[in-house]
Amino acid sequence: MPTGDVLLLVDESGRVIEWGRPAEELFGWSAEEAVGQSVTALMRELAADGKHRGESFSDAAAVLVKPVLRGTSVVWQMLAAGDTMSGQDVAILKAAFTHSPVELHVLDNQLRVVRMSTATGGMPDTPVRHLLGKHFTEACELADSEEETAVAQRVLESGEPVVNRIVHCIKAPGQPARIQSVSYFRVEDSHGNVVGLVASTVDVTERENAQNRLALLDTVRTQVGHRLSVMDVCWELVEAVVPAFAGIADVEVIEDVVRGEDPPLVPVHGDVPLRRAAFQGPIAGHPLGAVRPLPVGTPFSDVLSDLRPRLVAIEEDSSWLAADPARADVIRRSGAHSLIVAPLTLRGHALGVVSFYRHQQEDPFEEEDVALASAMCTHAALCIDNARQFMREWIIARTVQRRLLPHQPATHSTVEISPLHLPAPEGGGAWSDAIALPGARTALIVGDVAGQGIAAAIAMGLLRTAVHTLAALDLQPDELLARLSDTAARLVAARATLPPTDPLNREPLTAGCIIAIYDPVDLTCTIARAGLPEPVAVFPDGTSASLPVPPGPQLAETGNAPFPATTVDLPEGSTLAMGTAALADAVLAPSGPLRPLLDGASTRRLPDVCDDIAHALTAGHPTGESQMLLARTKALPQDRVLTLALPADPEAAPIARAAARRQLEAWGVDEETAFTTELIVSELVGNAVRYGAPPLQLRLVLERMLTCEVSDTAASAPQVKHARTIDETGRGLFIIASVAEQWGTRYQARGKTVWAEQPAVVSAERRNAAGRPA
Repeated sequence: MPTGDVLLLVDESGRVIEWGRPAEELFGWSAEEAVGQSVTALMRELAADGKHRGESFSDAAAVLVKPVLRGTSVVWQMLAAGDTMSGQDVAILKAAFTHSPVELHVLDNQLRVVRMSTATGGMPDTPVRHLLGKHFTEACELADSEEETAVAQRVLESGEPVVNRIVHCIKAPGQPARIQSVSYFRVEDSHGNVVGLVASTVDVTERENAQNRLALLDTVRTQVGHRLSVMDVCWELVEAVVPAFAGIADVEVIEDVVRGEDPPLVPVHGDVPLRRAAFQGPIAGHPLGAVRPLPVGTPFSDVLSDLRPRLVAIEEDSSWLAADPARADVIRRSGAHSLIVAPLTLRGHALGVVSFYRHQQEDPFEEEDVALASAMCTHAALCIDNARQFMREWIIARTVQRRLLPHQPATHSTVEISPLHLPAPEGGGAWSDAIALPGARTALIVGDVAGQGIAAAIAMGLLRTAVHTLAALDLQPDELLARLSDTAARLVAARATLPPTDPLNREPLTAGCIIAIYDPVDLTCTIARAGLPEPVAVFPDGTSASLPVPPGPQLAETGNAPFPATTVDLPEGSTLAMGTAALADAVLAPSGPLRPLLDGASTRRLPDVCDDIAHALTAGHPTGESQMLLARTKALPQDRVLTLALPADPEAAPIARAAARRQLEAWGVDEETAFTTELIVSELVGNAVRYGAPPLQLRLVLERMLTCEVSDTAASAPQVKHARTIDETGRGLFIIASVAEQWGTRYQARGKTVWAEQPAVVSAERRNAAGRPA
């Protein structure tokens, strides 16, 4: 008899409903005799006949019995089998369907259940017989039935098994959500015909929940802490946990921590205010940024007393809700039913508190969730403390930088100044200055110390102070930069001597500077630069050009590379722009996108130009600190300058005194100042005649100060001598140093200029004639 021939069908009551011809040939009964009879009785009678003849039933036939669906009922089909199964095979199958922790479901071609394990986890309260005949997704209560049906159908058609699909089940009211691992493989008969599928399911809810907790903790550790602001870190936390962990998250941080101060010890006093730093959820309650103490007698204040996280079931009659009516109203309106309150704590100090809520249809929190909340808050507390320390250092650095920078730009009659400073969030070391020099000249400086924080601000202050000190020596820009570089090198050497544990020991000092000295009498500008971009000049006719100033090395670099200086002509009304490297590409470069804003400076107010550039840079999200200085040149009126060539003989002094006297009278200088000026002129010219080299020149400049300058071509440096009582000479410079406000020597390419300054005091009559109050 061929294997797989259907012998008979038996209904659920055990009675024969079909009796095929192979059964007639095998058992000897006709269909009329067998249909309607109990299959048990027939088999017992067949066994009795076989025993009477000395045969057994197994000698007569090897059969296979399997369940099949007919409509919505299960019937049992008996087929002829070529090979019989051993007792061990039967025992294995029985154990698989009765004792295996893996639930087995035998499905027909329509994916209906025809057999399944006796202990089901899908519907634990439903008997197995009630699940037979149901669609597989219905019997297992799979949430996405359409997708699982499509997957099973592909396995049925292709024969390629699918293993370990993670599938969510339909959530029963009041029950936690379940997760199943489902695998499918196709079943074929001995002829290779597809007869159905076997689907195995394993409840992996606990495993998946544990993996999800670990994944969430890893997400928090990855996403929280990128920014160095306490408020930003709190926002990173709520964005990471909602809705992955909770439907609502609320972060409150102690106000002192937000301001960068040290957090308090535990227990935290009830009057300590907390700031609402971040919130994510449907109903916000009190506004973000609100500062208030936590009401006593609530889980939130309790957490700050002992730093122990709490799992709280929210019920209508919870006593702590009455202690905080505003929060209680928000909780009720949001439908929150489960709460975890966890502290933000680090090294025994309290930084704040985080509240996680689950609401509406979300599953309540479990004890395992408390441990996860604590771990997430521990990481967040570390990031908040880092941000707090950064905030504290940032406040100090910004304060130091702000105090070291000029509060108001100095006013100069010969140059209009407008600085632009865009600080970086971390602070920095950029600065600009305008220093008045003798002879109505002005030194324009832009400097930049790389780095951030207190170290950069202090280094900037030291270099700025050095520039002011060196500028008082009336050095040329190249010489000034060389000495400033030596100062920076000494700072580097001082850092190297610090202990290895000091952060400054490992922090390099990189600084750049550009210095321009503008002369309003000659209408020239001498420029030297160290590491910063080329300056730009915008001329009165609206044209602009990058000034060809050779680059010099960074300050404090090893080697003896010079800082070459360039002198350019700047007509009156020209605008000089100098800036740090952050502005090189955007503003100072000829093809820079913001260069047109600079090119229009000739017809606009300089503060307006700075504002436009600042707005454009801010809109483009600058990444670093930016500093720029705009300076519009003015010419010193010709009637404020006396220039006189002098002979190189003793007649030079009386000629100079007479010319100075006439010019001082024309300027209306009072008698005392005029007398002092004649004395200074006489001594300076006398020294030039005796120790200098021709040609000699006298120049008087009246601006904010009255400056006397005598130039010659000798390179020798004048020195103050302390003459003895009986000496007839050697008192000239000593007298000048005694009566002048300040004096000094300025060296040029050929020769030198010795100058002396004193306050310009105009007589009352001259002031009244000019319409100025006496």
